Amino acid sequence: MKYTFSLLIILFIGCSYTTAQTYTLEQLKDSALQNNIAMRKGRLKMAAAKEQRKEAFTKYFPNISAVGMTFRANREMAEMTIDPQEMLSPETKAALAELAPMMAQILPPEVLAGFGNPVTMSMMKKGTIAGVNAIQPVFTGGQIILGNKLARIGEEVSHLQLQLSEKDVEAQVEQYYWQLLSMHEKMRTLDAVEAMLGNIEHDVQTAVRAGVALNNDLLQVQLRQNDIKSQRLKLNNGQALVKMLLGQFCGLGLTPSPSPMGEGSNYLFEIVMPDSQQDILLPSPFGEGAGVRLLPEYQLLEKNVEAAKLQRKMEIAKNMPNIAVGAGYNYHNLLDNDRHFGMIFASVNVPISGWWGGAHAIRKKKFEEQEAREQLTDNAQQLQIRIQKAANDISEAQSQLALAQQSVEQATENLRIQRNTYRAGTSTMSDLLEAQLMHQQTLDQRTDAFVALQNALLAYRQATGQ
Repeated sequence: MKYTFSLLIILFIGCSYTTAQTYTLEQLKDSALQNNIAMRKGRLKMAAAKEQRKEAFTKYFPNISAVGMTFRANREMAEMTIDPQEMLSPETKAALAELAPMMAQILPPEVLAGFGNPVTMSMMKKGTIAGVNAIQPVFTGGQIILGNKLARIGEEVSHLQLQLSEKDVEAQVEQYYWQLLSMHEKMRTLDAVEAMLGNIEHDVQTAVRAGVALNNDLLQVQLRQNDIKSQRLKLNNGQALVKMLLGQFCGLGLTPSPSPMGEGSNYLFEIVMPDSQQDILLPSPFGEGAGVRLLPEYQLLEKNVEAAKLQRKMEIAKNMPNIAVGAGYNYHNLLDNDRHFGMIFASVNVPISGWWGGAHAIRKKKFEEQEAREQLTDNAQQLQIRIQKAANDISEAQSQLALAQQSVEQATENLRIQRNTYRAGTSTMSDLLEAQLMHQQTLDQRTDAFVALQNALLAYRQATGQ
């Protein structure tokens, strides 16, 4: 029974933790381009812009509408009274008076009495109206054509914005990656330092037992070991946080799963890191990249100028006459009988008083177009400055990395000398630990310089559209 219970525990632990999926830098980029919220929003905006362009194209076709109405009122809507006496001239009245004796012999008295009384008529107490009409715009001042051009520009702008989002997403993934690589390299440095301090501690313990060293030397080594443990804890927490950020950014998950025995966290994905910085091939001298005019940022500015120009023309078109023709088929029974009829018509709408405010609106659009042109010129110069700065940053980062490498070599030699002199008894433990600390700092500085170079190369590729 005890063996069965132990087996169940082992199976439970084994089933609770799945093997973490590993990702390279390129796989992380691909995942971010598919799952990142900025990319999803960009694709939705591009789809919406495409539908807007299709909607604008429908304005070329006739506008067809159908209308139907039925009603019933509490009384007739139209009523009129006809007084025969008011409609007859004096001559006609005299003639009728002469004929009255003859008519009295022919017509009944009640009919003769009605000839002189007013007659009241009413209609349209209830009825039905229905019709179908089609109106085809003939001339709108160019509003339909301009609207279609603006919609097409909107679609092109959404595509360029999606390209910029792709660049930004890939850049952010790389920044997270190099940040993790920096922590990974510093963790490797801590591993080497711990191994070195372990050897020093062993030598000091041997020397203390032999009576040739003081306990103070051993305490200094142990204090240094505690400091390394503290640094390792901070690095572990930093790696966990950056990995969570990267997982959320790439759509790989956010919540870490607890690892057994409370030893940190097991993430559902792992990052493939190189064995050392030397395994990463630095790029050959960077190329010129795309010209400023081919950058998405510059093309967006050009589209802004083009849109401002079309909006100015659209404002002019709003104040032009509108001509349309149409045809329709209608039905009504307002006069208590069914009437079916077709018709064709034309309409002309000329805005006259609209020019009072329209002239100011047109001038406003002219100023906005000029503003867009000036912004294009200014931002184009800023893009060129950004490219030059990115190139300068690469040169500086390369120099800093070379200096960091020299510092590592010098600190390594200094550490070797201090260790030999301590063993020979000509230097103190403080001198040795200071040399070890300096060696660790130079290794970390080289890692920081290497990552700074990678970020500088990334910024240059972003600036030049590579």
